[in-house]
Amino acid sequence: MPKRSEEMLTDVWTSLLLVWITCVPYTSMTPIISQSKSLQTGSTALLRGLVEGQRILSRAKRGWVWNQMFVLEEFSGPDPILVGRLHTDLDVGSTPIKYVLAGEGAGTIFAINEITGDIHAMKRLDREEKAEYTLTAQVTNRDTDQPLEPPSEFIIKVQDINDNPPQFVEGPYRASVPEMSQVGTSVTRVTATDADDPVYGNSAKLVYSILEGQPYFSIDPNTAIIKIALHGMDREMREEYLVVIQAKDMGGHMGGLSGTTTVTVTLTDVNDNPPKFSKSLYEFVIPEELGIGQPGGKVKANDRDIGENAKSTYNIIDGDEKDVFEITTDAQTQEGILRLKKPLNFETKKSYTLKVEAANIRFDPNSGSPFKDTATVKIAVEDSDEPPVFSKPTFVLQVDENAPINTVIGTVTARDPDVTGSLVRYFIDRHTDLERQFNINVDDGKITLAKPLDRETDMWHNITVTATEIRNHSQISRAIVAIRVLDINDNAPEFATEYEAFLCENGKPGQVIQTVSAVDKDDPIQGHYFEYRLIPEMLNNPNFTIKNNGDNSISVLAKHDTFRRQKQEMYFLPIIVTDNGNPPMSSTNTLTIRVCGCSREGIVQSCNVEAYVLPIGLSMGALIAILACIILLLVIVVLFVTLRRHKNKPLIIKDDEDVRENIIRYDDEGGGEEDTEAFDIATLQNPDGINGYLPRKDIKPDLQFMPRQSGGPNGVDNNCTTEWPSSQISTHHPDNQR
Repeated sequence: MPKRSEEMLTDVWTSLLLVWITCVPYTSMTPIISQSKSLQTGSTALLRGLVEGQRILSRAKRGWVWNQMFVLEEFSGPDPILVGRLHTDLDVGSTPIKYVLAGEGAGTIFAINEITGDIHAMKRLDREEKAEYTLTAQVTNRDTDQPLEPPSEFIIKVQDINDNPPQFVEGPYRASVPEMSQVGTSVTRVTATDADDPVYGNSAKLVYSILEGQPYFSIDPNTAIIKIALHGMDREMREEYLVVIQAKDMGGHMGGLSGTTTVTVTLTDVNDNPPKFSKSLYEFVIPEELGIGQPGGKVKANDRDIGENAKSTYNIIDGDEKDVFEITTDAQTQEGILRLKKPLNFETKKSYTLKVEAANIRFDPNSGSPFKDTATVKIAVEDSDEPPVFSKPTFVLQVDENAPINTVIGTVTARDPDVTGSLVRYFIDRHTDLERQFNINVDDGKITLAKPLDRETDMWHNITVTATEIRNHSQISRAIVAIRVLDINDNAPEFATEYEAFLCENGKPGQVIQTVSAVDKDDPIQGHYFEYRLIPEMLNNPNFTIKNNGDNSISVLAKHDTFRRQKQEMYFLPIIVTDNGNPPMSSTNTLTIRVCGCSREGIVQSCNVEAYVLPIGLSMGALIAILACIILLLVIVVLFVTLRRHKNKPLIIKDDEDVRENIIRYDDEGGGEEDTEAFDIATLQNPDGINGYLPRKDIKPDLQFMPRQSGGPNGVDNNCTTEWPSSQISTHHPDNQR
């Protein structure tokens, strides 16, 4: 890098020297041109730049020669680098002038010699930080600082050097491509950036190359697209590749800077491998008592592919009695599970041979058929001590409901399927025969009746019979025995319900009073047929007759229209009902017929005799309701009058003419207003007090009725009045005058 900078610096100084020599004639002519033009415009200026590519620009209104100035970035010499020089036609030596620089970086980055106009860069510049600076130049009087020319703006551009390497901002990269892709298949594209000036030189011109990853991948040097370079790249052989990419500037020439990145390329799976059984022959031993649907063995076909491409399905494509087994696929382990579809029997068949196929679920349609593989499965049935087997799982037996006890209902049979053939004993599960209505012979399985049966109570009895091996009591089998109780004609028919018929007084002869049907608890095979008739004493009944309707029911008819409630309110009609059983059963049922009053439309209104004497249109219930309302109103009126009389009578009777005077004289000195014990105020307020003496509260009872002489303390008779009971004192009262 230092050597390169020295070479570039030498080239720049050589170019500056050539430009200086070239510009000498113009410089010598400047005073003449400036003087001629200053007569017309008042001033002329010359701005000179001494860098590569500069040119002289003259402005008519000013005496400046205008140029852009250039300065190399990253220059780090011992002295400030000369950028350029400012010069004006006014600088003829007689006028004290001063060059002034203002703008971006003036005084800090750039400095100007006030006398000569030389501009120097005081610091090392970086084009990537700032590419150009805008400054203003002006000429002033050194003594007065008065401007001699208007200010003029110019630009100093920082010239680029190749000091930034390419960078992969988005790296490192990851990409994927299907395995077995064709050569030239695009994988991904990488991008590098260079901070150098893309316009000046080749500092930012990048060229891409692969440092690691051949011969599998290649890269386009200009577009940076990575492609497959090797045919037949198999994921099952190698799944991941690490590719190192280099980007170099200066067009890839020597001396250019470079940057690298990595690209991790993963080969994605395609279904290019068939499933393969780990072995061609599988052997299993399955006990004959294995349950239906239980697994008997597992097979597996391995697939080098992954994901959906590795999933397989299993099928039984050949073998003896293929319907005995089935094979399913475990979605988690991708194994084929061999399961039992039918029970095994060692005594019948001891081995099976099956051909199993494994095929991929997903396959390439262009291949025409899915990838598959086959294997042979041999199954040996292991003999087991099996429980007894009934001749059939369910037995249906029949017995008459009047069968005597110990009648043999039927027989159940079971045998030991093993080769040894153990004897079997039979039992009834008493949980299914709680009333112990049946028994069974433990040796031959005969079921007998233990208690009488009634079909009308229970038509069916379901019991469970167990069969147990004598040599191994743990081997137990069960069978259901359904016992049907057959019907015999032991129940007489009877009315379907308790009928109560109503007959209108104004009914017509032959009118149907009631339709009667019967029911029978028995259930004959040929069905029910009932015969109805009146009892012999009622055959010549003058009031009613019956008619067979042909559907096991009869209609009761009235013979005349002279029924009256006053004459007879209720009739009883006995009817005999007989069934067609063997032997026939019959019963006598009585139909109650009430005579009622009906409307003209035949609607029953009242069936009581009392209702006949009531006014037309009012029933007994209505009259009772009216009477109750009248009684209630009378009770309310009486209560109201009584309450009014009690309210007007005062609690204390005070009459202005009722005046009673009781004169009582005694020698005791009263206690004043606070003496509340002398008299009972009720004596004066209660008129009855004159008829009965009310005692004083402050005098002993034995002294109240004794007359005494009142005298003073010296024996002088101060008061000759004698106290008597008030009842003996004459009182003036209006009643006494009467």
